[in-house]
Amino acid sequence: MQDDIILRLEGICKEFPGVRALQDVQFTLHKGEIHALMGENGAGKSTLIKVLTGVYQKDGGSIYMEGKPININSTQDAQKSGISTVYQEITLCPNLTVAENMYIGRTSGLFTNWRKMNEKAKKMLDSLQIPASPSQQLGSCSIAVQQMVAIARAVDMDCKVLILDEPTSSLDEQEVEKLFKLMTDLKSRGVGIIFVTHFLDQVYSVCDRITVLRDGTFIGDYLVSELPKVQLVSKMMGKELDEFDDTKKEVIPDTIAKTGAPVYEAERLESAAGVNPFEFTIRKGEVNGFTGLLGSGRSESVRAIYGADRITGGKIKMNGKEVRIKKPLDAMKLGISYLPEDRKRDGIIGDLSVKDNIILALQVMKGMFRPISNADADKFADEYIKLLGIKTASPDTPIKSLSGGNQQKAILARWLLANPVYLILDEPTRGIDVGTKLEIQKLVLKLAAEGKSVTFISSEIDEMLHVCTRLIVMRDRHVVGELTGEDLTQTKIMATIAGGEKK
Repeated sequence: MQDDIILRLEGICKEFPGVRALQDVQFTLHKGEIHALMGENGAGKSTLIKVLTGVYQKDGGSIYMEGKPININSTQDAQKSGISTVYQEITLCPNLTVAENMYIGRTSGLFTNWRKMNEKAKKMLDSLQIPASPSQQLGSCSIAVQQMVAIARAVDMDCKVLILDEPTSSLDEQEVEKLFKLMTDLKSRGVGIIFVTHFLDQVYSVCDRITVLRDGTFIGDYLVSELPKVQLVSKMMGKELDEFDDTKKEVIPDTIAKTGAPVYEAERLESAAGVNPFEFTIRKGEVNGFTGLLGSGRSESVRAIYGADRITGGKIKMNGKEVRIKKPLDAMKLGISYLPEDRKRDGIIGDLSVKDNIILALQVMKGMFRPISNADADKFADEYIKLLGIKTASPDTPIKSLSGGNQQKAILARWLLANPVYLILDEPTRGIDVGTKLEIQKLVLKLAAEGKSVTFISSEIDEMLHVCTRLIVMRDRHVVGELTGEDLTQTKIMATIAGGEKK
């Protein structure tokens, strides 16, 4: 029905220098519906939300509220139009009370009538059944309640469109249920809700419709009841089911050694990052991987394996003997190396030289009282710069001046120099050219042939199928399947993501 459309976006375009982030994007939101905005990393979801909320100004297209064109050039414009956003990271003030957070910026300072403000806040909290007192400090509330308070603030500001950007990422199942109850309540009041999430099960639990974006373009608008999960996954990933090649992947003879005894084993492993308990084993000479949509828990799983996130449960064995990994240094000393997903945040130290970045892990393992000599440092740097073809003016060049692909090679060199028995590579080829990708893939197969164990993660399933002999499939931070042999096909992976049973 056209008369109940509260928000309509037509032909939205947004460009950044050298990048077209959004191209002719459409979006329609009805009164009293919960509408999921879905897409993989880089699909344009965040950019679209920022255009809609005035953080970015669109370069083309039109925005309509209740049939009337509006201009949104600032966050204030969005709020005046009745558009409010609640982000994954709470943007309220934990040192203030619940009521103060609800009305901050909307009171008259010294002349605030505290009694009336608390009474008004209590009325709103009660109407939404939010378990919080107006006078309690916001920081004393759970993350879920803090998000609900942020929603209450938006509702009190007469929002017509509520955008929830990854609101459930830090919540447990009980807290998610409470948030969904609140969303359903707001839906019954006629509020249109845009729900941005990576959790497929949650979409099918609470949403009415789904809009899919891919590579900054509009793919389609679908009723949840008419779009099976496997079809949603295929639209997000960019291939329809009948396009998938079910033939077995090609494996170059002699590039992969026969796998041997278990090197690393985990039983019911879980971490503070919220990954559900999972079983994991990797054998000598094996290349395995974690796959799933962005947000499925694949990176959190390998961070738990390495101890990068605090391990909260489970048992770990290395070469058949139980060990304890409380921190990454424990893992390093056991022969485990980890190339993180975000090389700029967790990998490189930008102001240090290429050489210093390469020898860093080895120096940490040796300890500060056993410094690597300049001669050895030069030898190691020269060896790995040549081995991996790192393009740099000299080993002493600051690593931040290198291209992304060469930064990635330098971080890989760091961990190879540490001579691990087990190497974890999370998105090692992201953002680098095709030729470099192929070099890294060949190196992974070569390492396996030499007897090293490798866990490989990539957003590109074709790449995973090329290098991995076993894949652990994840959805919503649960392991939902494990694929080997003839089951290592894109169709099977998608079907497992969509319909696998949580374990």
